[in-house]
Amino acid sequence: MIKTKPFSISKLLLQEAYVRVKANGGTAGVDELNLFKYEQDHRNHLYRLWNQMSSGSYMPLPVLLVEIPKKGGGLRPLGIPTVTDRIAQTTVTMILEPMLDKIFHKDSYGYRPNKSAKDDIGTARARCWKHDWVLDVDIKGFFDNIPHDSVE
Repeated sequence: MIKTKPFSISKLLLQEAYVRVKANGGTAGVDELNLFKYEQDHRNHLYRLWNQMSSGSYMPLPVLLVEIPKKGGGLRPLGIPTVTDRIAQTTVTMILEPMLDKIFHKDSYGYRPNKSAKDDIGTARARCWKHDWVLDVDIKGFFDNIPHDSVE
């Protein structure tokens, strides 16, 4: 009797995610396992991760909080996931992104493959030549400031 895993995750896909994470660099998370240490036993680490993700038992570790200085003063919190968690995140991205990217609006530029803020600016610039008006909406405060009693 062959037992199957509830989630079909390719070991090759996980390996490709590892290669991407390794190429991107980065530091260790809360487990203090950096890329150099991970590389020394990467086959076992990847197998363990594949087994956990495929069985649905994978649980990410907390992120490591590091505060980095801002240009204007003060500190900005930065969360650093573990190498294993970055590989898991990359794997999930590689599975979901091709499916979900198809349903995004063509003018959605944030965190999209082959799109950038420069593309967004180029589109806005081109539209400025076509239209004599601009609509500026503060999404953060938008719902706090609209008259809710007049909305049907």
